[in-house]
Amino acid sequence: MSKKPLLICVVGATAIGKTSLSIALATAFDTEIISADSRQFYSLMKIGTAVPSTQEQAAAVHHFIQHRSIFDPYSVGDFEKEALLQLEALFKKKSIAILVGGSGLYVDAVINGLDHFPDVPKEIREALNFQLNKEGIQVLQQELMDADPMYYKTMDIENPRRIIRALEIYRTTGKPYSSFLKAKPANRNFETLYIGLTAERQVIYQRINKRVDIMLENGLLQEVQQLIAHKDLNALQTVGYRELFQYFEGKITLEKAVEEIKKNTRRFAKRQGTWFRKNQQIHWFDYTSKSDDIVDFIKEKNAL
Repeated sequence: MSKKPLLICVVGATAIGKTSLSIALATAFDTEIISADSRQFYSLMKIGTAVPSTQEQAAAVHHFIQHRSIFDPYSVGDFEKEALLQLEALFKKKSIAILVGGSGLYVDAVINGLDHFPDVPKEIREALNFQLNKEGIQVLQQELMDADPMYYKTMDIENPRRIIRALEIYRTTGKPYSSFLKAKPANRNFETLYIGLTAERQVIYQRINKRVDIMLENGLLQEVQQLIAHKDLNALQTVGYRELFQYFEGKITLEKAVEEIKKNTRRFAKRQGTWFRKNQQIHWFDYTSKSDDIVDFIKEKNAL
């Protein structure tokens, strides 16, 4: 029986160095990269989502980077289907592929699969949107925390679309959204090896603050300004954009907006840590580890 192909999955908090490691691994194993960063799927959002640079994308073939319009609905289920098709094609010519990203739900979708979510009645969705507009996001955050504390701990609680999606499922079924995330892995035609990058919390926070400063130097303000007319789109309900929309609307100062971006990104990193720490299969490496050492570990682990 022939050996199954190997999917090397690189995970960790935002700004920790996943992109550079995934490129080093793709180079070492002569393969390609599947991005599972849901923020980087959309065009026109290059700076604020830290899309790999032109040089980085030239160093290794990347898939699912800015491949969708911000106007197109794109769910985790859509990504699961497309990523599996891409992997099927890739494994016809390569025995190894790289999956990289900090979006835990999207990583899990590819590796473990998702349960089918029930259809949501239109009235429930409309009621939630009405409540959001009338009462604000805090009321919905509280309902989600009470109904589904497990998912609440790991999601971006400042993203109203994600909150509404989770509450739609809860109000429709009476079951928490997290209960629909597959506990039993789907049957995949590849093996998976998880590689995680880690660092002390203070180091991650420093790296986040520095990354935000670099984004601003690279033109984040101009990027966001060009998107103001579309600020209600689902793709733009994300850190780095929400805060600057408020600045351009005169609701907060630029200094406050930057402070909020850094704070909300730190919160996001904390939630990423919560999500990935529950996965006992991840082999953790300090972010300063040499890529050659990680390559050697993978070769030894998989008898390559």
